[in-house]
Amino acid sequence: MEIRVLRYFLTIAREGSITSAAEQLHITQPTLSRQIRDLEDELGQKLFMRSSHSMKLTQEGFIFRQRAEEIVSMVDKTSAEFLSMDKPVAGDIYIGGGETLAVGLIADLIADLRKEYPDIRYHLYSGNEADVTERLDRGLLDFGILVQPADITKYDCIHLPAEDRWGVVMRKDAPLAKKKRIARADLTDLPLILSRQVLSTKSEGNAFIEWFGEDFEKLDIVTTFNLMYNAALMVRSGVGYAVGIDGIVSTGGESELCFRPLVPKMTSGLDFIWKKYQAFSPAAELFLEKLQERFQQIS
Repeated sequence: MEIRVLRYFLTIAREGSITSAAEQLHITQPTLSRQIRDLEDELGQKLFMRSSHSMKLTQEGFIFRQRAEEIVSMVDKTSAEFLSMDKPVAGDIYIGGGETLAVGLIADLIADLRKEYPDIRYHLYSGNEADVTERLDRGLLDFGILVQPADITKYDCIHLPAEDRWGVVMRKDAPLAKKKRIARADLTDLPLILSRQVLSTKSEGNAFIEWFGEDFEKLDIVTTFNLMYNAALMVRSGVGYAVGIDGIVSTGGESELCFRPLVPKMTSGLDFIWKKYQAFSPAAELFLEKLQERFQQIS
């Protein structure tokens, strides 16, 4: 299975047409068709449903597209790392993370590094713990930023000197908006929108679940989310109240939404993680070195 053929396959999947894909790739249609048929024979599965004017992915094609994208991404990442080795420090750094204001700490470091190393490029990926650690384990990310609670036993990490405060995002015309702080008892009978990450993390040591205590089992969880922006849309439409981190969605000025902190106060720590025994590119190694110098809280 050649990388070139995987790129052919992905182009057809994107264009939805053998004609358009052949034009994009600057090869003839018969050559492209033959390459894809050979790929299907090698896999023993049909990847496309063919008609006179279109090529649509089969169920097996959808599965293969995900694998092909990961393989091609890894090849491109590896190629870029090696091409940059004989040059002044340059290349690409891939960082994934949850929605947190602590990303500003990383942004400050990137801004400082840009002055001395302008040829380093940074690629940011947003997702929850499961999204980030999966891509980290597959080698598609160099680093991850996780909001606690999160399982970091498999990784090396730096504890970032920041905390995120938890509270409730609600409509400004909601009855609960009249309160300055939100207690457990205020939430037990309300429709709630909660993070999938905190719900999927084991309850032992999960500060979020422990904050609710016995009341956790009484909660009316109507929607879960992995990105707070989507939760805010649900809140705006009146679906429920979102329990999340302050500062992620707009709640001031002309916004229809507001944020009220939880009481007793609940905060989450933040970890910058990477795979144990990871072999970094020169750019990623430099980035980690500068990060350690800046924060120096390594575990």
